[in-house]
Amino acid sequence: MKKVLVVDDTKNIRTLLGIYLKLNGFEVLMATNGNEALSIIDTQPVDLIFLDIKMPEISGTEVLKRIRAKGITAPVVIMTAFATVKNAVDCTKLGALTYLQKPFTTDKIKTIIDETMTEKEVPNARNIEYQLMIIKKLIAENNLKKALDTLKVVLSTDPNTPEIYELISIVYSRQGDLKKAEIFHNMAQQWK
Repeated sequence: MKKVLVVDDTKNIRTLLGIYLKLNGFEVLMATNGNEALSIIDTQPVDLIFLDIKMPEISGTEVLKRIRAKGITAPVVIMTAFATVKNAVDCTKLGALTYLQKPFTTDKIKTIIDETMTEKEVPNARNIEYQLMIIKKLIAENNLKKALDTLKVVLSTDPNTPEIYELISIVYSRQGDLKKAEIFHNMAQQWK
């Protein structure tokens, strides 16, 4: 069962989304603000995030920045009543997939879920490039376990990108497993 996190300080929005998502087979987690959202994300993986932009304490944009800085690549749907071009550009640069304009209908939620789940299951080149950027950052920070876990997920969705094999080789090399490092390095070379 796919887990969805709904982050909004407005109870009606959380309730509407929560009911719709549960009726459609999702496990739903709720957060009333950015701090709660970050706590949930730190303790359990989620497959999709609905994130309000305008919240007290920490804005949705800041939550999105922190999520991506942690290496979390779950699709994020930005919810807002105040869509601006600047917001759209800023959030897209941070990896948000789409906007959900408030007020919204269940039809709009369905359309977004259908598009989002399809995009997640069949990642496009932009998604892979973004994920590789996050992985390189994790490697640079020496967060090798998280980098390797993320690489394995990316590899399972896109086994045809040589850079993934090379990054796995680098991680194994840094972990001291030179035999595995060599195997993945050789696999990367076969693509060239």
